This record gives sequence, structure tokens and C-alpha cells, in this order.
Amino acid sequence: MTFSVPQFDDLPPVEGMPQGCAWGIFDKNGTKDVYGTLNLLTPDVVKAAAEEVQKGISISLNWPIGSMKIPGYFRKSLNHTVMKLEDPKANLHYGFDDEVEFNTQASSQWDSLCHFMHLPSGKFYNGANPTVKNLQNPAQNSQKFPTLEHWHDRGCIAGRGVLIDFKSYADAKCFKFDPFSSFRIGIKDIEKVAAYQGVTFRQGDILIVRFGFTEALGKMTAEEQRVKMSTHSYCGLDGTEEMARWLWNQHFAAIASDNLAVEAMPPIVDGETQPFTQLVLHQWCLSLFGMPLGELWHLKDLAEQCKKYKKYTFLLTSSPLNVPGAVGSPPNALALL
Repeated sequence: MTFSVPQFDDLPPVEGMPQGCAWGIFDKNGTKDVYGTLNLLTPDVVKAAAEEVQKGISISLNWPIGSMKIPGYFRKSLNHTVMKLEDPKANLHYGFDDEVEFNTQASSQWDSLCHFMHLPSGKFYNGANPTVKNLQNPAQNSQKFPTLEHWHDRGCIAGRGVLIDFKSYADAKCFKFDPFSSFRIGIKDIEKVAAYQGVTFRQGDILIVRFGFTEALGKMTAEEQRVKMSTHSYCGLDGTEEMARWLWNQHFAAIASDNLAVEAMPPIVDGETQPFTQLVLHQWCLSLFGMPLGELWHLKDLAEQCKKYKKYTFLLTSSPLNVPGAVGSPPNALALL
């Protein structure tokens, strides 16, 4: 069974919102949807994705937590505390526990649909309007917000991942770019890489784009990272309405990349550079489409295996932390070839 999803220009109008707003598309029986485009991961899509497992190889896509040694934008660094398990009466040391504290945006992550709002309306996906209190006390809410714990109600993510290995494509074409610049790729660039790799897209695919960002950042010292990150210029997809329209019309279930924000930073709107708060694809994908964004994923090992076998599609599984009210989480993502 395949979901029948309108194209961008055919989405029904939503009062006060721009054309292309997908609020209400996935609602059922009067209940507001909280999954967005994950609804496209139907049983048939998942069964077809399982057929991608041909080599019996599983690859982690999770960058180590703490690899971002000095997280930007006032985010907390990793704090890992190890405790000895002891019985003082018996003078016995019998093991260890640990406690981990970190900001979910400081390494590989999924952004929930409550991470970034549509700025003109002040609303999140499907008109949600949560507060800090709502998110910290979800059991007390009468409204269900589109946060990550609900993914567990539907079995999290299992679907066909498609790698667009822009880094390897650029290397093959002797094209140099700086991941720590506002370098951006457009629709034609993605389509060129897809054709080069022999990839065609299907409804419900999870698009994964590699720039080599986490690989470069992971080799640096804390001070080197600080210098590179202080420019606030990072490679990514071209953040435009045209790109948003294309992403929706491909009917991707989600998008992930190894860069900081999926889209390039800083945002550029009508030729003018904008502050990071004006991110374009974050507003379209998270707020208006309900299309989750994954950032800072580790894609080097996956790229090597895809190149080795000349196969850029695979079964992707991902299970974020089951934290009530979670706005972001490590993806716990695996690619199975």
C-alpha cells in the first residue's frame, strides 16, 4: 500500500500559512498527527527496504558523543561520570555505573518536529504550540506534541536509506570545497550525484547526504574546532523554497547529513545573508512538512562500503532515546547492506 501524497503545489491551503504547508495531510479521525513524513514508512515500504540487505554488513552512523569538543550556540559539552559500585560493609568493589549528561544537538542527532518553529506563525508542525513546561511535563498535557518519544509508538524508523556521497563525487571530479564555508549544493547537484551512483529515488526514502564535515571536524583539537566553528559558516544543502519544494515532491520520509544543519549556514534569503535563526529548510522541513532532519551523522564508513559494492541504497534503522518530551536525540542509526 502506497500513501497518496499531494505534490507541493497541490497541497490543500492552510489558513494563514504559505502554500506547501502539509498540516493535516496525515491526520486521522480528527486526531492531529505527530509523525509527519514518517507516515510514508508504510509496511510495504519497510518490506521493500529489507530487500536491500544483500551483503550482511551493518554500519553504525553515530558520531561519538563528545566529538564536538566545544559545542556552539551555548550548548553543553559531554560530561561522563563513572561511579564504582561498592559494598562498604563487605569492603567489596563489584562493578561500575555511569552517568552521561550532554546536549542532544552536540553530536549525531535527530531534530524532532518541535525543534524549530515556523517563525512567521510562531507554530511548530501541525500547529503545535508547546512551551518548556509542556515539553518537560508531557504526561500533564492534554495535547500530544510531535516529540521523539512518539516514534516508539510506531516502531521508530525502518526504511530504505539512500546515500548521496557528495564528498566522494567531488573528489572523483577533482572538485575542492571547504566544509567550513557557506558552500551549498542545489537540486541539480544532488541529481548529478544520484545519476553518477546509479540511484533513483522512491517514495518513503530516507535521504542521507555526505559532505565529509564530521570527518574533518573529528580530526581537530578543541582549539582547532573552536577556530573553524567560530566563523558560523558551514556547507550544506541550498536553503531555498525551491529546494524545499523538491524535497517534498520526492516524498522523502526524512533527511540526514554529516554537517551541522543539513542546510548551509548562514541562511541566504533573497540574496541577503541572514542570522542563523532564519534557517529556511528547518522551517519548511520540520515545521511545515513534518520531515525530520538528522545532523552530524558519521558517514565515512558507510561511504566506503557503498563505494566498494557500488550500492548506495540500504536498510536504515534508527531508534532515538525514548525520553518523554524529547526535542532531539542521538539517532542510534544503523545501515544494513
